[in-house]
Amino acid sequence: MLFTIAKDSLLSRKKTVFLTFCSLVISLLVLLSVEHIRLQAKESFNRTISSTDLIVGGPSGQLNLLLYSVFRIGTPTANIKYESFQALKEKRLVKWTIPISLGDSHKGFRVLGTNSDYFEHFRYGKKKPLALSQGKQLETLFDTVIGADVAKTLGYQVGDQIVITHGIGKVGFTNHDKSPFIIAGILERTGTPVDKTVHVSLEAIEAIHLTPAKLQKVIADPNSVDLTPKSVTAVLVGLKNKFATFKIQRDISQDPNDRMMAILPGVAMTELWSLLGSVENILRVIAALVLLSSLFGLSTMLLASMNERQAEIAIFRVLGAGPVKIMFLIFVEAILLALSAIIFSVMLITAILYGFEDFLASEYGLFISSNILSLDVVKLLGIVLVATIVTALFPAIEAYKSALHRQLSKR
Repeated sequence: MLFTIAKDSLLSRKKTVFLTFCSLVISLLVLLSVEHIRLQAKESFNRTISSTDLIVGGPSGQLNLLLYSVFRIGTPTANIKYESFQALKEKRLVKWTIPISLGDSHKGFRVLGTNSDYFEHFRYGKKKPLALSQGKQLETLFDTVIGADVAKTLGYQVGDQIVITHGIGKVGFTNHDKSPFIIAGILERTGTPVDKTVHVSLEAIEAIHLTPAKLQKVIADPNSVDLTPKSVTAVLVGLKNKFATFKIQRDISQDPNDRMMAILPGVAMTELWSLLGSVENILRVIAALVLLSSLFGLSTMLLASMNERQAEIAIFRVLGAGPVKIMFLIFVEAILLALSAIIFSVMLITAILYGFEDFLASEYGLFISSNILSLDVVKLLGIVLVATIVTALFPAIEAYKSALHRQLSKR
C-alpha cells in the first residue's frame, strides 16, 4: 500500500523528482566506477605474475626491481653476473629459474631476452601458462615471439621481419638493422605486460651487440662465436619448498661473488599499493562527497515538497493514516528513488564497461570485468541506502509534525 502511494506521489512531481534522480545517478556513477575500477585495477596488477617465489636482480630497491622486471616500467640500474644466475639455478632448493635481459625496444615496445624456461614456467593470473595463438617458440637465433598487443598495434603476422633498437624509447639510439628478427610466434592475450613485449633469446641479445665483423660471422654460422651472456637484468625464481624462501633470499643478499637482492613479489606488490593508497582514498572521498551532496539534494527536495503536500497529508489523516505512517511514506519515497537510481546506475556502468572492455584490455592492459556486483560494491550500496534513510529523516520528521497537527478543516 505505502509503496503504491509513494510511487504515485513521486510521479505526481515528475520534474523535481527527475532532476533529483539524475543527480543521484551521476553521483552513484562516480562512486561505483571509482570503487569498481580501483578493485579491478588492483586485481589486474596482482594477476600479472603468479607462482614466482622470488625476483632476483641488482641492488636497486624493492619497488624498482618489481617495476622493471614484471611491469617493464623504469630502467634497471644494475645487472647480475651470468655466473651468479647459473649458481642460483643449481641451488638444491630452486625448482626453476627464468632469466630476463632488458635494455632494447621495438617501436616503443620492450624487448625481453630470455630462454625456453620462460615459456615453460612463467605463470600469470590463477597460475595460467603462456600459450601461442600462432606460430612456434624461439628455435633459431634470430627468432622472436611477440605479445598480442604488439601484433595488433603494429599489424604483424608470423614470418614478418622486425628490427630491434638499442634503448627503451620509441626513438632509440641505434637500430640493429644488420640482424633483423623473424616473428616465429604470437602469444595469446594475457592482460599483462607480456602482451606488450617482444621476446628474443639471450644469445640473440648478445649477438646484436657484437662488432659488425663478429656479427657477420654469427649470421653465417651461429656457432662460430661464443654467445654466452655476460650478465642478465633479473631472474624469476620458483622454489621447491616455500618455507625455504627466506633462507634463499638471505643467501642471495649475502653472496660474496656478486651484489644481488631478492624480493618477494607479493610483499613488493603490497608496498606498491600502499604508496598508491593515498590516491585511492582521495578519489573515494571525492566520490563520497559527490554522493553526499546528491543525498542532501534529495532531502531538500522532500522538505521543499512539504508545503505543496499539506492537503495530501490532511486527506491521509482523514482516511485514518497516523503520523507514523505518513512519516514512513517519506522514507519509502526516498528509498524508492535511491533504489531506482542504484539499479539504473549499475545497468549503465555495466553497459559502458562491456562496451569498453576490449579497449581497456588492448590499450592499458586492464581487464575490467563488466560485472560490478562484487562483495565490496554490494556493501557500498548498502551504505548508500543507509545514508539515504538518514538524510530522509529530516523531511520525515517534518511530515510527522505536519500530520500530527494538520486537520482538513484548517485549510
